[in-house]
Amino acid sequence: MKILYAIQGTGNGHISRAREIVPLLQQYGQVDLLVSGTEAEVSLAQPLKYRFHGFSFVFGTNGGVDKWATFKIMDLRQLWRDMHSLPLKQYDLIINDFEPVSAWACKLQKIPSVSLSHQCSFVSPNTPRPAKWNYAEWLFKYYSPTTHHIGFHFEKYDDFIHTPVIRSEIRNLTTGNLGHYTVYLPAYDDKTLVKYLGQSTGVQWQIFSKRQKTPYQSGNIQIIPVNNEAFNTSLANCEGLLTGGGFEGPAEALFLQKKVMMIPMRGQFEQQCNALAASKMGVPVIHAIDDNFTAHINKWIKDDTKIWVDFPDETAQVIHDMIERYTKPGTILS
Repeated sequence: MKILYAIQGTGNGHISRAREIVPLLQQYGQVDLLVSGTEAEVSLAQPLKYRFHGFSFVFGTNGGVDKWATFKIMDLRQLWRDMHSLPLKQYDLIINDFEPVSAWACKLQKIPSVSLSHQCSFVSPNTPRPAKWNYAEWLFKYYSPTTHHIGFHFEKYDDFIHTPVIRSEIRNLTTGNLGHYTVYLPAYDDKTLVKYLGQSTGVQWQIFSKRQKTPYQSGNIQIIPVNNEAFNTSLANCEGLLTGGGFEGPAEALFLQKKVMMIPMRGQFEQQCNALAASKMGVPVIHAIDDNFTAHINKWIKDDTKIWVDFPDETAQVIHDMIERYTKPGTILS
């Protein structure tokens, strides 16, 4: 059996989830990996079969997307060529985690594919989102279109949606509380974070930076280059996580019984949706780093409320059911 697993490479969440899923897929046959996108700092342990430029946004430094940088790296001609050149007939199952090249290649070649992603949970009208319609709903629908959907979110909002994939390396962590707060806010400049977090002098902050190549200390703040193992250690031993409006990071922190505060990216609809869903669970959400930021942070630090979640380890069963249901008829499973 031959499987193609195509993964979005913007941000770290997709790659992090794939690190858990790839070994499970390999139990059923040969797995070829495809990644497109330009903004991930973590990588897979297995070699890639295909690496495409794809279609990504670039994180800004003031809480939003850097639109000019995003425009400059856009290469629609290459995207078109990649969509039309990708060979797919050889695969018995094509799995897609919000990856546009393989999704559109499947559509052009009339080949079924399965979305295994957080983003496809927004196919359901039950999934939380702001009341006002946003053009980004079209992005959910057309960026990476597939014929079948298996979604992940904070809660099971529909019958095809499962609770988050919590990686084994997170489930197996020995946790503690050394009193520091872990920070991952890639849409903000390190200097901005140091300036504002430095005003909360009673705690230690560990900022994981997309931009810094060497670690340094500034008062009560450590700035650390993004690294999977270092981040996991920091998260396991922190009091809480201050992060953006992503999905995997907050989900893992909640699983570890850490306090979470979210600052969704400005103008990034998916992050606004995630933050809304998290707020319904009790996670505090703020929408900007401004003059009120320190007051919000200090209130969060003083609040000892913990949110209890039930994220069972069902990933292997999800993969098994997907293989059984969507593999090409007549395929011999390994």
